[in-house]
Amino acid sequence: MNLIILSIVFLVYFFVVGYVGYIAWKSTKSSDEFMVAGRKTHPYIMALSYGATFISTAAIVGFGGIAGQFGMSLLWLVFLNIFVGVFIAFVFMGKRTRKMGHNLGSLTFPEFLSRRFDSRFIQYFSGGIIFFGMPIYASVVLIGAARFMETSLSISFTLSLLILSVFVAFYVIFGGIRGVMYTEAVQGTIMFIGMIFLLIFTYWILGGVTESQTALTNLAPHFPASAQALGGTGWTTFPTLGSPFWWTLVSTIIMGVGIGVLAQPQLIVRFMTVQSDKELNRAVLMGGIFIAIITGSAFIVGSLSNVYFFNTLGQISVDVVGGNVDKIIPTFINLALPEWFVYIFLLTLLAAAMSTLSSQYHAQGTSLGRDIYETLKKKKNIESIPLTRIGILIAVILAFVLSLILPGSVVAQGTALFYGICAAAFLSVYICALFWKRTTREGAIAGIVSGTVTSLFWLIFVYGKTAEGLGICQFLTGQPMLIPTMPWPAIDALIVAVPISFIFTIVVSLLTKPMDQEQLDKCYRGFNSNKKIEGK
Repeated sequence: MNLIILSIVFLVYFFVVGYVGYIAWKSTKSSDEFMVAGRKTHPYIMALSYGATFISTAAIVGFGGIAGQFGMSLLWLVFLNIFVGVFIAFVFMGKRTRKMGHNLGSLTFPEFLSRRFDSRFIQYFSGGIIFFGMPIYASVVLIGAARFMETSLSISFTLSLLILSVFVAFYVIFGGIRGVMYTEAVQGTIMFIGMIFLLIFTYWILGGVTESQTALTNLAPHFPASAQALGGTGWTTFPTLGSPFWWTLVSTIIMGVGIGVLAQPQLIVRFMTVQSDKELNRAVLMGGIFIAIITGSAFIVGSLSNVYFFNTLGQISVDVVGGNVDKIIPTFINLALPEWFVYIFLLTLLAAAMSTLSSQYHAQGTSLGRDIYETLKKKKNIESIPLTRIGILIAVILAFVLSLILPGSVVAQGTALFYGICAAAFLSVYICALFWKRTTREGAIAGIVSGTVTSLFWLIFVYGKTAEGLGICQFLTGQPMLIPTMPWPAIDALIVAVPISFIFTIVVSLLTKPMDQEQLDKCYRGFNSNKKIEGK
């Protein structure tokens, strides 16, 4: 370990990020600037900020590790990330969100829904879901980066968590969303370059694209017997249809994240930071390329790590790391790549972690300060920034504590869990808010509540991994889950909760009085134009 090189790399990185955060702090004076960057963000910054928020250490370390276990079938998630998470999100939902958010003067996602349906309950209930649910996601992102710091720098896991938490908290608390987005643009650039090099170098050390892919296919007889019993067939083939492996891969990993991305509050608010549809159109290409490179590289490298480990150590990836898939990517980097790249890749992971964490902390802070406290107290703007900063500090502490107590191999699972909860609670109502004027206040409330309740019930009593882990079902009923027969324990809550939420939203809306026409005219004003949004 060359401490001089390491010190120089880190000093340069922290100086650049710190300087960018300082610039953002100097230009952040109002709640509008703190929460939506004055609605004048450059498309390059918006695209990289969106991508860097979306793709974190959870994708690189967590899902890269899952690819080491499941194989190349995880590349279907890359397709959904690009088609749903970028194209559909930007072109069909982002434009309407931008215009409606401006019409309503909303600064957060819960406030957006609240003002669309004229309901204070929606704002503080949605804010509560975000504030109390997001620490799970933030903690697994922290774990992903801290595991690599622990492996690469030979420092304790706890110290790694502490360093990350303190530094990210500093520039988010003072810089607001502008500080978050500016630093994310820097971090996204680092991630992009680092992952391209990782992919090229991995193929190079394994003899080329064709040779490495053939070698991975030929490793199928060494696919773990335990995984084969659950339906796994190899690293370059899809699991057996309907098997536990198949359900976990499709419903939790691919659909949970690939569809759940549409309802992520920290991503949706990005649409409200640009001036016009033109910026969103320009951001689509950049965002798509960014996500394709980052996620595609992580999943391919995670799968191919099996070839490297088998050739050099005679074991597949899961066995090398003792079953903790969160360690597959960090271990591969440290053993297979030159020392100087370990430092560069550490920066890549730090950038990935810090970019996502900053958005998560900002979303939690605004949820507590603006969506919960101000809504319940019926106060607006007076104490918005101080309370948001307090909320961010609480969010940092919660994520740090959770990171210390969560078990191994939890990064990808924790990410999918939060994405699924948000999809269950918000997706139906968010889509109806944008595209169906007949949606009523009562329908929106019914959709959010039914989706949330169904999701939590399924996670506690039916879905095998969470039901067994929490132990609540065992305590109340005497059995680990209510329906032990396949495929129910392997079906993700999103598959059940999202349709139920849609049904409640639509049926209750049809049975209740339509929204006031004046309110609807205000919401949908200018939907046929592409005028720039002037800063308030």
